[in-house]
Amino acid sequence: MDGRLQVFAGNSNLALAREITAHLHLNLGRALVGQFKNGETRIKIEENVRGSDVFVIQSLSAPVDHHLMELLIMVDALRRSSAKRITAVVPYYGYAKQEKKTTGREPITAKLIANLIATAGAHRLLTMDLHAPAIEGFFDIPVDHLQAGPLLVDYFRQKDMRNLVAVSPDAGGVGRANKFRERIGASLAIIAKQRPEPDVSEVIEMVGDVDGKTAIIVDDMISTGGTLVEAAKALHERGATRIFACATHGIFAGAAFDQMADSHLEEIIVTNTIVLPNEASAARIKTISVAALFAEAIMRIHKDLSLSTLFM
Repeated sequence: MDGRLQVFAGNSNLALAREITAHLHLNLGRALVGQFKNGETRIKIEENVRGSDVFVIQSLSAPVDHHLMELLIMVDALRRSSAKRITAVVPYYGYAKQEKKTTGREPITAKLIANLIATAGAHRLLTMDLHAPAIEGFFDIPVDHLQAGPLLVDYFRQKDMRNLVAVSPDAGGVGRANKFRERIGASLAIIAKQRPEPDVSEVIEMVGDVDGKTAIIVDDMISTGGTLVEAAKALHERGATRIFACATHGIFAGAAFDQMADSHLEEIIVTNTIVLPNEASAARIKTISVAALFAEAIMRIHKDLSLSTLFM
């Protein structure tokens, strides 16, 4: 890629965007990202991007619809400003829970969002830990899918804990928990759950020995916290001595903080793909940064280098 490297960002996670550009030794691109008086999103790119290799950083976090429109309109503005290549950097990909039809007359919203990003003018997507790996196939443009697992494993390695068991809070996350287990050297336990209604989970059964062990629940996102709280309760009842949880995306919707503050969870570790409110610390939540990983991926994409080593 011969064009200049330029990085812009919407308003969803400016702290992460500035941290990424600091690792790249760049200034964040100047752009007006606001609203008209009627509430519509207003975007104006305030730098020359003609012929540039441009990256737009925007997590699809709450308010999701507003941040999605910021991303789409910014990509469209860059396309119309003759940017040579536009990469949508979406640390957290929203609407990912609706990646399949579970009953009749339901949308597949994750596919719709993929269509919108490509139609707006993005040439490729850079994201992290999609809720369902199949979402990558919804795109007709190249997708680079980073994983936060190695960063989370490094955090727990520094604690130098022994007798560990990695716990998948549901059947769909077994692959993720197993990779975590292999990296950190732990055993594996799997919790079977059911959802009687959206955002409500109930533990049915558990496979694996957790008695007398330190349990680490491994998930991709924490939404209402109900899954984690129920999983921690089941682990405590089955004799786990210490219970931790880690996830890539900390959404923490509704009364999630209150639920987890009163749970058996000793500590909850998430990344900074989503901005956390101040009350997160009261719920024993700690954050690790993914900025260096995204910066390395951006530089490799810009230089047309392989990203395979980042997926290990």
